Amino acid sequence: MQPSEMVMNPKQVFLSLLIFGVAGLLLFMYLQVWIEEQHTGRMEKKREQKPTSGWGPVIDLQPALRTMTTEKIQEHIIHQNAKFHMPEVLKEKKENILDSDRPTRDLTKISLSQAGDQALSKITGSLTSKLVEQYQGTKILSMKSSEMDWPLDIRPLNKSLVQDNKWRNTDETQEKRRSFLQEFCRKYGAVSHRQSHLFHVVSRIYVEDKHKILYCEVPKAGCSNWKRILMVLNGLASSAYNISHDTVHYGKHLKKLDSFDLKGIYTRLNTYTKAVFVRDPMERLVSAFRDKFEHPNSYYHPVFGKAIIKKYRPNACEEALNNGSGVKFKEFIHYLLDSHRPVGMDIHWEKVSKLCYPCLINYDFVGKFETLEEDANYFLQMIGAPKELKFPNFKDRHSSDKRTNDQVVRQYLKDLSRTERQLIYDFYYLDYLMFNYTTPFL
Repeated sequence: MQPSEMVMNPKQVFLSLLIFGVAGLLLFMYLQVWIEEQHTGRMEKKREQKPTSGWGPVIDLQPALRTMTTEKIQEHIIHQNAKFHMPEVLKEKKENILDSDRPTRDLTKISLSQAGDQALSKITGSLTSKLVEQYQGTKILSMKSSEMDWPLDIRPLNKSLVQDNKWRNTDETQEKRRSFLQEFCRKYGAVSHRQSHLFHVVSRIYVEDKHKILYCEVPKAGCSNWKRILMVLNGLASSAYNISHDTVHYGKHLKKLDSFDLKGIYTRLNTYTKAVFVRDPMERLVSAFRDKFEHPNSYYHPVFGKAIIKKYRPNACEEALNNGSGVKFKEFIHYLLDSHRPVGMDIHWEKVSKLCYPCLINYDFVGKFETLEEDANYFLQMIGAPKELKFPNFKDRHSSDKRTNDQVVRQYLKDLSRTERQLIYDFYYLDYLMFNYTTPFL
């Protein structure tokens, strides 16, 4: 044989390398699945041998995670079942696995025989199915308990400490609000937030252990004065009127629910009185804008103001671009409604449905900013607070400014088109619906 005949065709070299590479990849994928199956089998045996007792993770293990329809999700919430949901990270891994199959199939189309192509595709498809099943089924066993749902605890309010008949109307209003919210969540709430991380869900909730209170913070709905009340109840201050704004928001004196372990979180969720105070979404939005953009602010102007002016103000002057001051309400609304915001959301104008998750946490008390003092003082009597403790009615900051009410809101909305006003409502529609607010500004 002549040396020239021994030289392989470049096409053959490429094809050989390709086949070896694909075979090696498939072998690696198969071994990974096999190793994880063996590990999972040992985990299952240990779990069967070890009886559960006491608290521990409250887990309803499933052999495989199935896609739930809207109706099944609603049934899940109504019947208060604690079930797992596939977290986003597993979804991403699942999608990556499926995507990784595509280039392999594309490569196998290059010069391979039809039989070889079919065989390779069959093996690849089988392995992909196994990997998907692995993430949907056995892999779920090792999922952190912080990723799971928890049973909703629906119970009547304890009113044994309310001795004054003057609260009868307030009590009736409160029962209507609770019933309305619960009914809304039974019908529609399960569609939203089907996969929510436990520690994120409770991250806005403040804890007061002495009187067994959980308070979900909604900015621009009386939260500063509520924190003052919690500090007094905790014994950290003698009067709510002596606590400064900075002490309230930056002092780190109050505990949040996400600072506890799983047992501490579940115990408090199921035994403490859970309260949330809300506000008309449009009023809350205008109040947040006035507070953060119409007064000097060393955070909101450089972080939000500069980005908003740069994107939404044509021919902005250099001074505005440098300091971020002077954002107009219309520009702020363009930022809010933009699906590609130049800077993220903020708790001061985030939806209550995403701050407090009212359809995952069954709140015992739903107060409103529009009746803040009355609701708050009734709540304080209900939880057995000292009789002399009353909810403060002073304005926390910018006391010379007129409070944001419906007349003030109308002044800000007059520069917006009807379409823009409608889009704001659409943005906050869940808050409007679940807390039974009307839409007078449209």
